[in-house]
Parts: sequence; C-alpha cells; structure tokens
Amino acid sequence: MEPNSVASKLKGLAEKSAAEHGVELVHLELAGTKRNQVVRIFIDKPGGVTVEDCSNVSRSVEAVMDGDDFMPGPYVLEVSSPGLDRELYSLADFRKFVGSKAKAKVNHTDGKAKTYNGRIVAVDDDEITFEDRSEGEVKFPYSAVAKANLKFDIQDDLKRG
Repeated sequence: MEPNSVASKLKGLAEKSAAEHGVELVHLELAGTKRNQVVRIFIDKPGGVTVEDCSNVSRSVEAVMDGDDFMPGPYVLEVSSPGLDRELYSLADFRKFVGSKAKAKVNHTDGKAKTYNGRIVAVDDDEITFEDRSEGEVKFPYSAVAKANLKFDIQDDLKRG
C-alpha cells in the first residue's frame, strides 16, 4: 500500500477510529469499481463486537471521509465483525489464535498447494506449527500461506459452555 494512497489513508483513519472506540481494526478492503467503491472495515474486540461498536466506528469514519472528500466518487461503507470463521490476515493473527481450529491453504516450495484443517499449535518467528486432522503435525512458513481462516465448531463451544 502506497503511503499516500486512498487505501493507506483509509487504513490510518479506520485504525484511529477503532482505537477511539475500544475495538481493534482487523482488516480493511476496497472493492467495487472506481465509480461505485465499497469500503469494508472489519473490527473486533475480546468477547466480540456489538452493533453499537460497528455503528460508532462507521459514523466516525464516514464523518471524516465525507468532510475530507477521501473518495473520488460515491461509496458504500460497511463496518462489521470478521465473523466466526474470520480470515487470518497476518502472522499476529496466527499468534493470537494459537490453540484455535483453523483451515490454511499453503503454497509449498515444490509448487503444490495443500489445504490443512485442524488446530494452530504454535508460532515461532514466522513458522507456524499446525495439527492437521489427516497428516498430523505440519510446519510451514507464514510466507507460504495463501489463505487461512478460523473454523467455528459448535460442538466445541457447547462442550465449553
């Protein structure tokens, strides 16, 4: 992301707004066309976010976007929770969710892609240790991760409750 790009400015604005409202900016993405952009902001906090959290961040971000003419044209702003099966966007996300069930698509150095389903066991430097349901313990560098998300298991949640 270029430092002066719209996405970079939006990220800074969203981080500031999230912090002011006691939530964490998980991810920001721009979608749509240049004439009709969609700005998606995903926020979270321990215990989950509320509709009020999303509304507060939305109003705060929108006020600055409209006041400073951030966007070159019309846009739609969406602020939401990343969801139960949230995507893992960074190495810090993997660290944060050690012990959680997840699914990771990994591009190996031999050019083959492999999808692992299981649990994040550990993160050391940039190496992720994963307990795959069918292959057992596997290790791979974060740089090889093409996509990863948490997997919600209602049975586990009910056992804990």
